Amino acid sequence: MVSCITCLLHIGATGYVAAIKAAQKGLKTVCIEKRGTLGGTCLNVGCIPSKALLNATHKLHEAQHKFKGYGIITGPVSVDFKQLMKTKETAVTGLTGGIEFLFKKNKVDYVKGWGKFHDKNTVAVDLNGGGTEQIKAKNIIIATGSEPNSLPASTGLALDEKWVVSSTGALSLDHIPKRMVVVGGGVIGLEMGSVYQRLGTDVTVVQHTDRICPFLDVEIGKNFQMLLKKQGLKFLFNTKVKSGVNNKEKGVLINLEDAVTGAPSNIETDVALISIGRKAYTAGLQLDKAGLKTTERGLIDTNKTWQTSVPHIYAIGDVIAGPMLAHKSEEEGIAAVEHILGEGGHVNYDAIPAVIYTDPEVASVGKTEEELKAAGVKYKKGVFPFQANSRARTNMDSEGMIKVLTDATTDKILGCHIVGTSAGELLAEGVLAMEYGGSAEDIGRTCHSHPTLSEAFKEACMAAYDKPIHF
Repeated sequence: MVSCITCLLHIGATGYVAAIKAAQKGLKTVCIEKRGTLGGTCLNVGCIPSKALLNATHKLHEAQHKFKGYGIITGPVSVDFKQLMKTKETAVTGLTGGIEFLFKKNKVDYVKGWGKFHDKNTVAVDLNGGGTEQIKAKNIIIATGSEPNSLPASTGLALDEKWVVSSTGALSLDHIPKRMVVVGGGVIGLEMGSVYQRLGTDVTVVQHTDRICPFLDVEIGKNFQMLLKKQGLKFLFNTKVKSGVNNKEKGVLINLEDAVTGAPSNIETDVALISIGRKAYTAGLQLDKAGLKTTERGLIDTNKTWQTSVPHIYAIGDVIAGPMLAHKSEEEGIAAVEHILGEGGHVNYDAIPAVIYTDPEVASVGKTEEELKAAGVKYKKGVFPFQANSRARTNMDSEGMIKVLTDATTDKILGCHIVGTSAGELLAEGVLAMEYGGSAEDIGRTCHSHPTLSEAFKEACMAAYDKPIHF
């Protein structure tokens, strides 16, 4: 009997981090992975390939639209789409292979196959090469991740990953479509929509609410939405998808309905990207044989230490409640292992950052202004535009703003929200401050290098407790 198994169908950030930590702590650890390549959704068909495409198309946009302003003169700039996709795959294979190296380095056993419960202490594995194997364990961690939601088959818009695609299919198209309709104005839809818009695709986003990313702070979200429109993305708000016809190479017809008036309309496209969220990947685990069951949403209930109703079986990442974010899952993986060893283990869910990797990026942590108002919390707000930051102006990249929200009495930082270049990197300063209970004045009185974008964060904090210098 081994001490710990991370029982996985897809070993993403959740599982492999937990496995390595368990092995480093001296537990004999076995990982079960069906895909045959490590890294799960994040490395194979999620975070990494999408960021590779976002980075490449960002450089394309700069070459096409900004180089001349820098004084850099080039000839016509075009795209080698096959090479673009090849470079993306190189990034993926390099990182997945790196995890295999880390497994060997830390002596983590790796079993390729479909893992499912035989009983509460035994995982049965249908091996990829044929045959079966049973592994008994003292502790089991479920970290099977999530998969894209799809529209009901009755709509006529079932995924075929060629003409009607999920994010997975959008990462592997064999051509640049002339038209793309993105169903869903959330993170993944906007990221992939941005990729293809920069490649020359006419992109329309269909969103059932009156704005994109309704979870964002409203002020930040409006600014973000305005900048995306300026880039050429089109939006149909308060619009629902009712049905459609997939005519494949002849195009996809999508029938729409106004969410307010009920008025019908339709739109034609070459590719329809269905980006309406993700769901926990728990089907096929035979959870009932371990005495477990899922919620109506397919999630596994856990307590504050990530234990399921069967105490030696833990669940982490996308299969439990909370944001489906790789870094949130990593922290849960480490904390769950620490709890198994009696070392405590803690995740501060009030300090989990989130980033949208469009251009400009959007990054946030903590409470939005609307959440503070709804909770009756007295707060102060500090805002600083990148237009007033010398480095951003020098880089000709000054769109966006930084917003800091603090407790009106204590000055403790309650939320940080950024739209602008390098927002994901800049946010880390706010996350660190929140993790340790820092105040806006703590950051405002900390010396920042000049000229840097980080000075905008300092000035936003100064605006929250007093006044900024440069705005």
